[in-house]
Amino acid sequence: MSETRIKIAIQKSGRLTEHSTTLLQKCGLIFSQAKNQLIGYGENMPIDLMFVRDDDIPDLIQENLCSLGIVGKNVALEKKIAMDNSKQGCLFSFEENLNFGQCRLTFAYPESSSYRSIYDLEGKTIATSYPNIVKKFLKEKGLNVYVTQFSGAVELAPSLGKAEAICDLVSTGNTLKVHNLIQGEVVLDSVATVLRSTQVLSDSKEAWIKKLIERINGVIQVSESKYIMMHAPKDSLQKITELLPGTEAPTVLPLEGTNTTVAVHVVCKETVFWETLEGLKKIGASSILVVPLEKMLM
Repeated sequence: MSETRIKIAIQKSGRLTEHSTTLLQKCGLIFSQAKNQLIGYGENMPIDLMFVRDDDIPDLIQENLCSLGIVGKNVALEKKIAMDNSKQGCLFSFEENLNFGQCRLTFAYPESSSYRSIYDLEGKTIATSYPNIVKKFLKEKGLNVYVTQFSGAVELAPSLGKAEAICDLVSTGNTLKVHNLIQGEVVLDSVATVLRSTQVLSDSKEAWIKKLIERINGVIQVSESKYIMMHAPKDSLQKITELLPGTEAPTVLPLEGTNTTVAVHVVCKETVFWETLEGLKKIGASSILVVPLEKMLM
């Protein structure tokens, strides 16, 4: 029955779409989707994917039409502020930050102007697609700045005479440069995030959601982790642990024919750079092998 299945809302087209479906596939979900169909049917789990506009994802969870959603934190927070100010309040929570969709919401000022800070904009106008986030930020700073909503091509607002400055999403900053804008204060560092309904669900749905969240966390841990094996002097174990970022206690195994050197196996939960490996070699480690992980549950 459809009411027993969990619906997950994800972006139907855009930079989060492929990352979102790949994440869920890595969690074990097998789904079928006909060409141009907006629903992906879960074949091995009671989970269906709803491909929708990213702006609609928080609303679908708010209205209890979907139990989970994957969307940019910038979109979710903009909606949350509006919902918090409503009579009903916000009915979703931020469950898990993901490792894709990185961008930042930042102010930007025309190169030709004298504005270089939000404190230069007292009594002026800022154009943005995220008026709720920006208004809240400016209010916390105690500034009297008018915020006007501008949908699409926000970077054109100053040249059109609509605003003295803008606040917009930035990834590389190239778009700002093309439009002769200088990047200013960052309002929000955003990533893709998992939203979860805070409304009461059935026990079976809660169990599946808990399982899926655990698997998502496991996929994230794996993507940021490496399994490292090496031979090393016994007296270097403390230095090895200090060199490797985010390590737990290493597994230490004896080596045949020596009492001074051991085999060391360790899961490293952060990026391992060449400089790290070179540092290990300097303290006596050898035969260093870095292996990617496929799955991990904490």
